[in-house]
Amino acid sequence: MKPEYTISTEDMQMGTEISNTTTLVEFVLLAFSDIPNLQWILFGTVLLMYLTILICNSLIILIAKVDLALQMPMYFFLSNFSLVEICYITVTIPRMLMELCTQKGNISLVACATQMCFVLMLRGTEYLLLTAMAYDCYVAICHPLHYGLIMNPKFCMQLVAACWISTVPVMIGHTCQIFSLPFCGSNRINHFFCDIPSVLKLACGDTFSNEIAIYVVAVVFATFPFLLIIISYGRIVCSILRMPLVCGRAKVFSTCSSHLTVLVLFYRTGSITYLQPKPRQAEDTGKLLSLFYTVLIPTLNPIIYSLRNKDIMLALRKLLSYQHRICENQCLLVPHSLNTKATLVRYFCERDIGQHKCDAIFTDSFCDDA
Repeated sequence: MKPEYTISTEDMQMGTEISNTTTLVEFVLLAFSDIPNLQWILFGTVLLMYLTILICNSLIILIAKVDLALQMPMYFFLSNFSLVEICYITVTIPRMLMELCTQKGNISLVACATQMCFVLMLRGTEYLLLTAMAYDCYVAICHPLHYGLIMNPKFCMQLVAACWISTVPVMIGHTCQIFSLPFCGSNRINHFFCDIPSVLKLACGDTFSNEIAIYVVAVVFATFPFLLIIISYGRIVCSILRMPLVCGRAKVFSTCSSHLTVLVLFYRTGSITYLQPKPRQAEDTGKLLSLFYTVLIPTLNPIIYSLRNKDIMLALRKLLSYQHRICENQCLLVPHSLNTKATLVRYFCERDIGQHKCDAIFTDSFCDDA
């Protein structure tokens, strides 16, 4: 006689959960599908900001590279910061624009993990670069005589390389830890990109260790750099207050004011977005804060740095005037009709010494011939 086996309701539910965890192969990013009437307005606004970020940050990188007056550590760090901004928004914004346009937010687990990993790496790199820029300000104001010795090109390259590379293994491991969790139930992420809190809400089982890892990573790549920045600016303020002239204090402080403004924006919005307790923050509010943190601040950064920095504005004017001269020279290309010797002489004369002097020379020659 064969033994009879009975399957309880709990076993059936467990089997269903296991099936869900193994068959889940993609997420659905809801983005801003709850406000369909504003989809196209939001699309146009975000697209405009995205193009603004690309153009402004690319201009900063370009003028920091070609202008000899900006071959300094401060602008070297700023150009790398602009590059990180471009990479960061390129990881998140194009997919968001596609979701707003097509109303489809399907994303595979691999693509979601890749996006999260790059977001974490680039955000950590931004915090480290802000710390390097604060240290550069500290050395320039507190140790001006040793500035060239301390902030030499080799050290600056090593510092920037450390900012870029140090986040890679940590964030890859952190992302692998999150996506090693089983996911069951709903696959809908109420966000416009794969953010850690939104993804963890869909995970089955205990996520306590993952939440502890989040706070550890935040301490290493956000809190500790913030403390170093506070120490740097504390010493900078002490050095400024020891200056005898009030106008000298204002001039020195203005050199770091743009960096200080960006720091306040970054840390203030970042702390509101990620460190606020979950019960106090609605999901829709969290999405809006993340949108502000992701799009608006990178839009403001190049504006803040350019408008409050005379060197960058001067370099930008020089670049634009240089491009204007190139355009004028290209417009003065020799046409096929210039086949006489006198016309060619006139053309090269105007090109080399200007039209007015050429007019005088050709008028005098004409009078002599007459």
